[in-house]
Amino acid sequence: MSSIYTAPVYKLEELNNLFIELTAKNCNQRCKSCYIDFPISKSVKDFISIDRIKEAFEDTKYENLHCIYLTGAEPMTHPDFNTILRLCLKRCNVCICTNASFLNEKKIRFLKKVEDEGSTQIFFKLSLAHFDEIESDKVKYRGNYRQTIYSLKILSRYGFTTVLTVQNFYNLDSSLIEEMFNKIFKEQEISNTDIQIAVSHPAYTDENYSKASAKTDCMYGRVLSENGVYSCPFLSNDYRGRVGSSFKNYSKSMTAETDFCATCSKNNNYMFTIG
Repeated sequence: MSSIYTAPVYKLEELNNLFIELTAKNCNQRCKSCYIDFPISKSVKDFISIDRIKEAFEDTKYENLHCIYLTGAEPMTHPDFNTILRLCLKRCNVCICTNASFLNEKKIRFLKKVEDEGSTQIFFKLSLAHFDEIESDKVKYRGNYRQTIYSLKILSRYGFTTVLTVQNFYNLDSSLIEEMFNKIFKEQEISNTDIQIAVSHPAYTDENYSKASAKTDCMYGRVLSENGVYSCPFLSNDYRGRVGSSFKNYSKSMTAETDFCATCSKNNNYMFTIG
């Protein structure tokens, strides 16, 4: 038996999901669990240009896009966020991946009006680390738990569908996590029919994962950033995940050679895509 390790190769089956990184380093929070290596300064101005997004839409006009994911760091810090959102909604459904800190009732009411302007939908993706406030904030940022629960309540009131990703740093049973959150939703009078709970696991550092996962984001999606096209949000702006400079000419294959790839493989499910 050969002891030589060979990293699995993932092929893009179809471009259904387009992740647009609105900013790589600009965020108003510093979650302890974040995979982004933030600089000391909080005033990084690395926002993607609207022209680059328009160019990508032109290059992918014959692709079967199901959803566009607005990602970051924190995508809602982009000064032209509302314009970009409207532009994306003309193409297909949009999922906003956010830390929830910008989601007050006034903003959510405005976003509902934006959604009502057309026929496509806005989804949201928020995250917590535990059903207990203190334990969750230890992993995220102080106040994240209350802000996220508040946002879920308002989003549900306005009829938005939300994915709540629970980063399972405490290695709890998934059924317990879902049971406790459903109990919290009932106590807070939140309609759990509008919320999908997705339990994910923290990063693995296992080099012996030669078996390819059945579901990975790189098999059905690509990331557009100001610096090029990448295989997944984990590897955005990482040379190991770069597959091209634009959607005019980009690779449909990538070698899963990083610890982030091991995380996706071990989870055996999408990490970023709404399944």
